[in-house]
Amino acid sequence: MLNSLFVCGVLGVLLVPARSQSVTVCVEDDRDLRVDCLIKPKPNKISSYEFSWSSGTKETLINTNVSGSVAEAQFKDKSAVVELEPHGYRMTLRDFADKVQRNTIFMCKISGQVKSLTVENRDQLQTCSAVSMFLKTSWFWMACLLSLYYTHS
Repeated sequence: MLNSLFVCGVLGVLLVPARSQSVTVCVEDDRDLRVDCLIKPKPNKISSYEFSWSSGTKETLINTNVSGSVAEAQFKDKSAVVELEPHGYRMTLRDFADKVQRNTIFMCKISGQVKSLTVENRDQLQTCSAVSMFLKTSWFWMACLLSLYYTHS
């Protein structure tokens, strides 16, 4: 049993961080588009953020708190950003889940650090729910339980 716990611990350290992403895009129940950007800010630097997307060659700024930068007019009253604990920001874009085109790149920039995620098509977007997040990681826990079962018996 101790061997199984050790194996699960090692797998947890090695595999779970590889599956976590610094940018996630999903659709909420009310069809709002949600982009989470989990970038740890640099110390002693004022946190700034920019959310944008790109389809083709044009990058479109959706929301920002950077002075001198202005988001596209079509997003002015449609997007909102909240800070996440312990670090990062979440942008919600109302009524835009159905407007995601093929090969859309979602980008976020926090304090100068840029991360992106490509969504190849609208059908690739998952629902933002605790259940879907659980299902993404449940394979790991099932492997641990099976490992415990086989080494214990």
